[in-house]
Amino acid sequence: MSSSVIARTRFSVLDRSRTREGRPPGEALRDTVALSREVEALGYHRFWVSEHHGVPGVAGSAPTVLAAAVASATRTIRVGTGGVMLPNHQPLVVAEQFGVLEALFPGRIDMGLGRSVGFTDGVRRALGRDKEDAEDFAAQLGELLGWFEGTSPTGVHARPSEGLRVPPFVLAMGEGARIAAQAGLPMVIGDLRNREKLLRGIDEYRSRFRPSPWASEPYVVISGTIAVAGSEAEARRLLVPEAWSMAYSRTHGTFPPLSPAKQTEARAMTAKERGFYESGLAGHIAGTGEQVAHELATVLKESGADEVLVTTSAYGRTALVDSYRRLAGLFAPGR
Repeated sequence: MSSSVIARTRFSVLDRSRTREGRPPGEALRDTVALSREVEALGYHRFWVSEHHGVPGVAGSAPTVLAAAVASATRTIRVGTGGVMLPNHQPLVVAEQFGVLEALFPGRIDMGLGRSVGFTDGVRRALGRDKEDAEDFAAQLGELLGWFEGTSPTGVHARPSEGLRVPPFVLAMGEGARIAAQAGLPMVIGDLRNREKLLRGIDEYRSRFRPSPWASEPYVVISGTIAVAGSEAEARRLLVPEAWSMAYSRTHGTFPPLSPAKQTEARAMTAKERGFYESGLAGHIAGTGEQVAHELATVLKESGADEVLVTTSAYGRTALVDSYRRLAGLFAPGR
């Protein structure tokens, strides 16, 4: 069932600490920490957490704090962020946070960085930022890396960051592929549903890549939802809660907690909601192990990706862990 291209590819997990309807946000954070231990045992390479502010459906608002909890609970898996939204923060503070993490957990910390600024106008105002701050991402990135290299023109030294090597990754949204290439950094690009756009971004990144002290050659991580179950129908049901949350956010302007698949499938939807919902279910890599192996092998051959970052969210934690276990059976059959 496993192919050689899958077997030689790294697989990692990004968990967004999705909240569940009727359950407290703290439970979602504890579920994230528990999941990190489970995927470590299954042989995944990295475990990353995300940054969202003021979003009812996501508990993870402080990724470096959550990363510290994950690193404390695990032993070998790499831990990082997917990502810290750099325009929301002062680069010095971000460097200090990752420096502390690397000092506490040497050789295990990744620094995934994004260029989004707040989810809504209200959140941006609360952060003291506006949309234009994202345009300065390349300069912010250069300043951040300078704190690790000790090259800041301020004469200030970031402690304990200076001299440490925390691998940086750029989340490629929009201009991200070009910025990652020019900075000579590894790139994370999604999503798996828009294959043509994905491949265009990878081609641009590889063609523009300039070696840097951080990376001598391009490194591509493709990200997206992958669901593996005993049947195609079961795998599709795993996707239902997230698809409805996305449809609701597109039609109501707020991203809600996950609700059970059974509840969503019985829900009366407007034509507009139904359209977004069906679109949210389409195009992901989902099915039995054999079906997923075939689709994964295809996208890996097309993209030449070095790594896959799996971003699946599900209401049922048992089914989610089972999906990760079945996926691990494809890239590490002996585990």
